[in-house]
Amino acid sequence: MTKTDYDKDERPSPILLQLLVCPVTRGPLHYDKAKQQLINVQAKRAYPIQSGVPLLCDTHALPME
Repeated sequence: MTKTDYDKDERPSPILLQLLVCPVTRGPLHYDKAKQQLINVQAKRAYPIQSGVPLLCDTHALPME
């Protein structure tokens, strides 16, 4: 595996997950391994993770039902 490859089975760092918050509500985010997303249940938004990088811009947020 090269430095540019990303293993989708690799979980983001627990420390990173503790530091990241929803950009809209500042609430906690929960990692969804199957969908490769960070989820804010309160705001009903999911933020995708692409190549190991969480896209935390509101424009990238996916609505949840």
